[in-house]
Amino acid sequence: MSTTTTRIPDKFHSAVESWRERFLPDYGFLIENWEKYFPKDERFELVAHRECGMCGVIECGDEQGKPKYTRACDMQPEQAGHLLAAVRAQASTEFGSIQQHQLTLARAQNEQDQFWVLRMMAEELRHGYQMLHLLLEDDWTNVTDQSGGEMVEEILQMRTGSHVLGAFNIDFDSFVDNIVFCALIDRVGKYQLSMQKVSAYQPMAESMPQMLREEAFHLATGVVPMRRWAEEAAKGEPFVTLEVLQKHLNKWLARGVEMFGDERGGGTNVRYGLKPMKNAEAQKDYYDEVTKVVRDINLRYIRARDEKLDHKQAREVYHRMTEGGETVDGVGRPEDLLYMPDIKFFRRRGLHAWALVGPDGEAFTDVEEYISDLCRRLPEQYLAGRDFRGYVDLLRQVHSGAIDGQKAAAEMPNLRRVGGVCPCSKSVRWVRDDAAVAAPVGAVTT
Repeated sequence: MSTTTTRIPDKFHSAVESWRERFLPDYGFLIENWEKYFPKDERFELVAHRECGMCGVIECGDEQGKPKYTRACDMQPEQAGHLLAAVRAQASTEFGSIQQHQLTLARAQNEQDQFWVLRMMAEELRHGYQMLHLLLEDDWTNVTDQSGGEMVEEILQMRTGSHVLGAFNIDFDSFVDNIVFCALIDRVGKYQLSMQKVSAYQPMAESMPQMLREEAFHLATGVVPMRRWAEEAAKGEPFVTLEVLQKHLNKWLARGVEMFGDERGGGTNVRYGLKPMKNAEAQKDYYDEVTKVVRDINLRYIRARDEKLDHKQAREVYHRMTEGGETVDGVGRPEDLLYMPDIKFFRRRGLHAWALVGPDGEAFTDVEEYISDLCRRLPEQYLAGRDFRGYVDLLRQVHSGAIDGQKAAAEMPNLRRVGGVCPCSKSVRWVRDDAAVAAPVGAVTT
């Protein structure tokens, strides 16, 4: 199959470029050094891709076998509304990810790791651009009063704390966050893009293949350093230990699980042909896949601890440690390895929201005891941040009966709006957070 490429209208393309200058200031450095780090890959270009020759009939749901929709206005209003929500959420996550990664990009120990993350950020920019392309090229007036330009403005003005999905409202505290986020949260992205590849809306389906090809690199950006860190830790390097990796796994896995939506939902998207799986099914597949990643890292750790072991012997040692609870000479104790937190651990949305469940599945009856255990299980820097404080405050309120759990989930995180639509000029604009008086960073007349 081949792809076609296009640019969004110049005024919006310029708006994205201005956004990039603020939130991805190292972009030029990436392009200048592209051949050094990625000599076999085509140089990055900020364009929208559409895959040619995709399946033209609806692949799942009530309308399976019928031609796919090429215009949102031809869809049922509720169907188009679900689709629009998905496009806007996808766009928000892509731009939100860049804002998070920029916080700690400069803290990488390894220059190659830094450039891999920087490339990933540029490709996330393109993914967001791809979603803006869908918003701007179609007519969505049957499901929203906003114009395409106003929706673009709303997305470009979002900041960490006001994005659609919770995982993109959490500040990064160290470069370990950059890496573990890629390994876990970008893996959710792979699942979502794979499901949307069969979307009943043809432009959405045609947007997914290139995004999926790029997403594979994003996963490697996370997993490859984690493997290396585990092997270095096994040999005594103190920089990133398995304990540190475990705490970051504890921090991010619950947020990844929640990105699939409430376990009891997803049927509407399946009926409308927008996705082939309900939330619980996709969530389980994701959890099982992360379990395999953790197992692979542990096996690499075991072989690095005892280099005489081959793959089969390492698997036998792993089984003895994890299933039999053995301490193995030359390798270590079972508690030295990474483990998968229980799927109910540290949840704030979905079926298990606000449950007092520990990472091993143990149930707590006292809120303060549970909070104390969380403080042992999560990265120290994260404990001092606004996300954890907000979670703890709401957890206490839920278990005291002061607030309903569903309402608490809606308030997590505390959203903050930045900028807004200018009714007189109808311009795409965003403001400096640190300005004494809100001042435009860039504007494009619509």
